[in-house]
Amino acid sequence: MSASAQVLLAFTGDGPWAPLRLLLALVTVASTWRVLVWRARTATAERLVWQMFSWGCLLHGVGAVSSAAFTVVPALRSSAAVPSAVCAVLTFPLAYRALVRWSRRSAGVDPDDLLNGGSAVLVVTAALGFVLTPGTGGTGPLLVPSPWPVQLLVLQNACGVVLLGAALTAAFTARLHRDVRVWLVFTTYVLTGAGGVAALLDAGAHPAWALPLWAAGLLALAGAAVLRPRFEPTQTSDPVKSTIGSFLVVSAGLATTTVGLLIGAPGALALCALLGVLGSSVRLLVNLFELAQLAVSRREALTDDLTGIANRRALLRHLDALLLQRRPGAGPGGPAPGVQVLVVDLDHFKEVNDGLGHGAGDALLQMLTQRIAPELPATALFARLGGDEFVVVSDDGAPGERVLAVLENVQREPFPVGGISVHADLSVGRATWTAACPHTDGEREQLADAAFLLRRADSAMYDAKRTGASVVTFDPDRHGDTQGLLSTVTELRHAITAGQLRVHFQPQLHTGDGTLAGVEALVRWQHPVRGLLAPAQFLPLAETHGLMDAVTREVLRQSVAQQALWRRRGLLVRVSVNLSAGTLLDVSLPAMVAALLAHHEVPATSLVLEVTETALLREPDRSLAVVEALRALGVQGSIDDFGTGYSSLTQLRQLPVSELKLDRSFTADLLADPRAAAIIAHTIGLAHALRLRVVAEGVEDEATLAALTALGCDETQGFLHARPLPAPEFEAWCAARRGTAPGAPGALVRSG
Repeated sequence: MSASAQVLLAFTGDGPWAPLRLLLALVTVASTWRVLVWRARTATAERLVWQMFSWGCLLHGVGAVSSAAFTVVPALRSSAAVPSAVCAVLTFPLAYRALVRWSRRSAGVDPDDLLNGGSAVLVVTAALGFVLTPGTGGTGPLLVPSPWPVQLLVLQNACGVVLLGAALTAAFTARLHRDVRVWLVFTTYVLTGAGGVAALLDAGAHPAWALPLWAAGLLALAGAAVLRPRFEPTQTSDPVKSTIGSFLVVSAGLATTTVGLLIGAPGALALCALLGVLGSSVRLLVNLFELAQLAVSRREALTDDLTGIANRRALLRHLDALLLQRRPGAGPGGPAPGVQVLVVDLDHFKEVNDGLGHGAGDALLQMLTQRIAPELPATALFARLGGDEFVVVSDDGAPGERVLAVLENVQREPFPVGGISVHADLSVGRATWTAACPHTDGEREQLADAAFLLRRADSAMYDAKRTGASVVTFDPDRHGDTQGLLSTVTELRHAITAGQLRVHFQPQLHTGDGTLAGVEALVRWQHPVRGLLAPAQFLPLAETHGLMDAVTREVLRQSVAQQALWRRRGLLVRVSVNLSAGTLLDVSLPAMVAALLAHHEVPATSLVLEVTETALLREPDRSLAVVEALRALGVQGSIDDFGTGYSSLTQLRQLPVSELKLDRSFTADLLADPRAAAIIAHTIGLAHALRLRVVAEGVEDEATLAALTALGCDETQGFLHARPLPAPEFEAWCAARRGTAPGAPGALVRSG
């Protein structure tokens, strides 16, 4: 025999090498525990895993060192396996929870999983007991004078079997089999479990050769801690895996109990198996409850809370799946069916919310959903994107024209909301995809993306809102810059709060003597990249994207503040501000205007709020109530673009306004079209009879000014006098007309 073999045999046997084995146990435990603590401190997602491993290592080490110490004392040598077995059983909860957490990769460890693990230990204990009990076909050493150490060893080995199963579960069900660390942990439980098996076979003694295997197992655990994970954790806790595990334990427990009863095993072992079945049955019931809750939560995650139809997440998931099926080569031969996406927006919904309250707005959305959903084809998906936007996804089984007919019928009957009847006007944008569409391969792949197709339909819908069309189909030539449009809207939203909106002022002059009567506040956008943008370049976007009210309030705030500054300088000038349709229907507007005027100490009579006929007649009861409240404050009202409405003369006598503004479309044709001149003359006469001031817009030449003066028009506004000017340039314009320095008191003499 070689010298090295003799040393190995001596080391693993009894004799003077026992103290050295004890030292080996101490060093191995200390070094492994230190490595595990280091990993627990430096890990992030797996921190609790390694913390539990480190505590388990410490507890396991206490048992191993104690067993090694027992082997040194001859009187205790026969029971040397007991401390190690006790600590191994106590370590089981820590090791099992660590492995469960590792396999689930979840934020916390489910305590009910420990119930399942403990039940599995009881079942395995019963199975091992059947094998080892004499008289049942087993050959186990249960004839020793004190059988309880052997029973403890059986329990220890049962814990080891369950831990090996948990390690394999982490390797395969959690897709960690490519991570060498999990195999090192598996090796740890194989090697450390070998000592328990040896002790069991030796009737409670602790073979000296088991200690090196146990030390190698701890070193394998330390190696797993040193290595870094190869794959980032992506999986979350799933009750399905626990359900499968509980079912397996219940099945194994029932089988073990049945076999035990057939072979006449001791009743204690059968009771142990039945307790395991009971524990796993409880866990199985908990799992089934969790699965039911999970099904409910998943359904709720895909359902809109307010309307009960699909939400954005469900829409994108369905549309992605539908487009994937329609791609060439994804299914049987033949032409691939097309997919059509309709984005539906409820017009003027903000006005319902502002005027009648959010409860009324929610009720309107619910009634709209209840009216549309039952009429749609069964194969169509109806979803709510959020706010007042809905989406209908249809394929060849649900032709788009049928869906459009449903949406058209919805608009015919009003909805009873807040005690009044509200008509639902819908703007619809349509985008389609077919595999046969004439695009390049790259464009076809891009179109077969749910979010991209949805953006196209959304762009068409905003075009429908802007143009007043009921349905607009996406056209790459017209709507190609979808991304740029959305970017501009985002920038505008920021511009409102970042102070990028600028107010310019255009003078209004008395026709009699040419003195200044007032100014109209007109908004501009000082874009940080594109420069100064005219209203036509961004106000349509503000209107269609629900930003017009915010723009209006910002212009009103700046205008009153500037008017207050002018008044402190002696410039007494009336300021006119345009109100958007949505702002006009906001019942909180009068209070906001009153607070603004009081803050800047500006008299209400010097502020004119201009509204269009269309805005007044959209919901006359609400809009007239707001105008009446403003009139009660002393604020003047003006009808802007007069003559472009459809019931001007019949409504004019009911409106609490003090000014009427002739639209530029009439003044431009005043000299060339006798009918335009007749309309203007009649309108001026009617306005004066109602004691209204008349302001003509769009005056660009002296001849038009002379004609308006002859017809009795009170004031004029246009490029003939001045373009809209920033406040400093307007002050310079006033000073030039009066021959005084800009900002000097007395620059203005007459105001109306």
